[in-house]
Amino acid sequence: MLNRRLMLAATLGALALPSGPALAQAPEKLPVVASFSILGDLVRQVGGDRVAVTTLVGPGGDAHVYEPTPADAKRVAAAKLVLVNGLGFEGWLDRLAKASGTKAPVVVATTGITPLAAPDDDDDDDHGHAHGKDAHGKGAHKDSHKDAHAGHDHGGLDPHAWQSIQNAKVYVANIRDALTAADPAGREAYAANAAAYSAKLDALDAEVKAAMAAIPAERRRIITSHDAFAYFGNAYGLTLIAPQGVSTESEASAKDVARIIRQIKADKIPAVFMENISDPRLVTRIAKETGARIGGALYSDALSDDKGPASTYIDMMRSNVRTLSSALSS
Repeated sequence: MLNRRLMLAATLGALALPSGPALAQAPEKLPVVASFSILGDLVRQVGGDRVAVTTLVGPGGDAHVYEPTPADAKRVAAAKLVLVNGLGFEGWLDRLAKASGTKAPVVVATTGITPLAAPDDDDDDDHGHAHGKDAHGKGAHKDSHKDAHAGHDHGGLDPHAWQSIQNAKVYVANIRDALTAADPAGREAYAANAAAYSAKLDALDAEVKAAMAAIPAERRRIITSHDAFAYFGNAYGLTLIAPQGVSTESEASAKDVARIIRQIKADKIPAVFMENISDPRLVTRIAKETGARIGGALYSDALSDDKGPASTYIDMMRSNVRTLSSALSS
């Protein structure tokens, strides 16, 4: 009787144990830190289930003025890879990396992109500050805000390169290569994910071009609170005017605002747009003084949370296109 009980217990125990491949533990995910929410989403798209992504500046956050916390230093210290935008976007990142003592490589996702110049603060004309395409299809850029960048240096470059979808494909390639270097066993997975996502970006690019082309040419002129959309304007044929410069850390001068108000009235610019990361009071004031309509909120430097319309990069671009099309098409 005792032997029978022991045999039964042994049989039940054997049935309870996993066998074969199930005994092998799932590989530990690669800990990756991305500096801000848009970049974090791109890393997740390429990394898939092989990576655990931590974003320092989360949805709705402003990386221009972000102040890292001790918890951020711990996250960077624990990472095997740190991905940043570069082009002067994260002025606080070098100090954070040094303070954390991290051994992880810090990879710049914009490597290989031809950056646009930030507004030239020495050019003082009477046309406000505009980005877009001139009559020959070349990048047009005018600026009149001398003090717009006081206290914040982008090294003369506009960091908002992700606003061009073709640039986003360069981000994806750099992310793929960085993940492969940190986790060679995932090479095929990262390559496949990057290729599939790049195909989605190509489709999105065509979608955005068609939507912007449908807007009458004379109405493709908008005001935003800070200069985050120059790459978008150059890629898709819009003229974008901003009083604040490429960083939200700077403040628009009264002279800049007055010039932009005059330009809106003279050129009959149809709409002004708020941004998800910026104080809306400046845009509200400009709209009130000019009669231009407030066209809605654009997502510039950060995604929305999961409940919002821009929780991924692709959703963000589509949300912005819907907002622009609705305000400018009629």
